[in-house]
Amino acid sequence: MKVMTATEASRNFAAVLDEAEHGEMIVVTRGGRRIAVIGPAPVAPGRMVKAFLARSAGTLDAEFEADVTAARESVRDEMRTTWPDA
Repeated sequence: MKVMTATEASRNFAAVLDEAEHGEMIVVTRGGRRIAVIGPAPVAPGRMVKAFLARSAGTLDAEFEADVTAARESVRDEMRTTWPDA
């Protein structure tokens, strides 16, 4: 785990993001205190969300199920972009 001051992180933000993208965790400090941790974003569980919705079909409150169906249809293409395994 790498430690950087806020000033260092600010001046080298693109490099910090590159390191996070490659799995590195960066602790950012200010005045000697930890103020943030920058690291890789978790993988979106598209397949898990899709499986949950399929398992829950017919068992959810009718109003909630209608809302979920409407939401899925309105973002179907964006969901595939965000969660390619969906």
